[in-house]
Amino acid sequence: MEMPASTSEPGPAPAPPALPPRALSRQDGKTLALAALGGALEFYDFIIFVFFTATIGQLFFPPDTADWLRQLQAFGLFAAGYLARPLGGIVMAHFGDRTGRKKMFTLSVFMMAVPTLLIGLLPTYATAGYAAPLLLLLLRILQGGAVGGEVPGAWVFVAEHVPERRIGFACGTLTAGLTFGILLGSLMATAVNKAFTPAEVLAFGWRVPFLVGGVLGFFSVFLRRWLAETPVFEEMRQRRALVEGLPLKAALRGHGGSVVVCMLLTCVLTAGIVVVILMTPTLLQKLHGITPAQALAANSLATLTLTLGCVTFGALSDRFGAPWVLGLGLAAQLVMTYLLYQGARETPEHLAALYAVTGWFVGTTGAIPGLMVRSFPPAVRFSGLSFSYNMAYALFGGLTPLVVTLLLKTTPMAPAHYVAALCALGVLVAIYLPFRRGAPARG
Repeated sequence: MEMPASTSEPGPAPAPPALPPRALSRQDGKTLALAALGGALEFYDFIIFVFFTATIGQLFFPPDTADWLRQLQAFGLFAAGYLARPLGGIVMAHFGDRTGRKKMFTLSVFMMAVPTLLIGLLPTYATAGYAAPLLLLLLRILQGGAVGGEVPGAWVFVAEHVPERRIGFACGTLTAGLTFGILLGSLMATAVNKAFTPAEVLAFGWRVPFLVGGVLGFFSVFLRRWLAETPVFEEMRQRRALVEGLPLKAALRGHGGSVVVCMLLTCVLTAGIVVVILMTPTLLQKLHGITPAQALAANSLATLTLTLGCVTFGALSDRFGAPWVLGLGLAAQLVMTYLLYQGARETPEHLAALYAVTGWFVGTTGAIPGLMVRSFPPAVRFSGLSFSYNMAYALFGGLTPLVVTLLLKTTPMAPAHYVAALCALGVLVAIYLPFRRGAPARG
């Protein structure tokens, strides 16, 4: 008797065994090193201006201008770079999402190197009259546009090269490169002022940091030729999955919550960098009579510990999750900022140690970029991150010095109060993140 044919469907094929997570390769290490070095040199080019604002104010504005007005005009030129960041970032991010990350990553450092070199060659007011400050303004705008594309573009570039579970470490390492650029600027300014007399600095010495920065910028362009396009973008291009139309429009329409979160986190980041690292040396001299040499030496040490902290906290965010690391790190930063300003008044002999520990916890910001990168899908990642970061940084980076200066009229602890308020905001965001709909597993 013939048996009836079976009518059951064959079972599903067994799933292939899961591949173990990819570890960082030697090529990943090379990519991180070249990206961080290029970021350090580019940020040096952008920040070196702030160390010579007094000299530039003397050379590029009429000699009969009041000192306070010349200083204000010089800082206005510095602020112009911040105001240009959103436009440059949005334009470069658009093409980064449409044509490739590497092209914009290389273009940004080239756009920084050229104006930096030209600033070192500019005629002064004595030679060119009002054309001198106008040319300087134009070059600062170009620098601002370049750094607006460089910072978010660099975070996206390294994040898309490394394994998913090492994004925090990669972005923290890149951020450490950027902060190391601040340290290079401080060391260069110190070296120039030691090597030349004040008269020689006014005559030609101020040009040296810009000329060196321009040359190093072109060297960075050469180094970035060895970098490859990110695997994530190449896969999207092969699958024809690139976003249609304007990537920024798609990012704002579909990921508004991520934009808000990233802008809030950028505000927290600016408090640590702008107030604790960039403003505090001058504030300590004015508020507590700390000598310039002591303040700058302590600041250099704090910038070094900040650089190391960025790498450490970025790596810790991969291991324990960014919300935990961010929340605890910002709470510690809040406490240390108060101890720094109180200690500068009561025990100035401990300034270096207090500033170093505070700089280390400002390194908590190294956990922020990886979280922001994970907040957007690859197709609109560059545009969404660039818009959020640059808009918030232009607004708060430009207003922070003004707000802190106004608050100082009421209390000498105003800088600590300002940093504490934004650290508290960051802790609240960190508490909220795990409950946000669609929040990434580790971000």
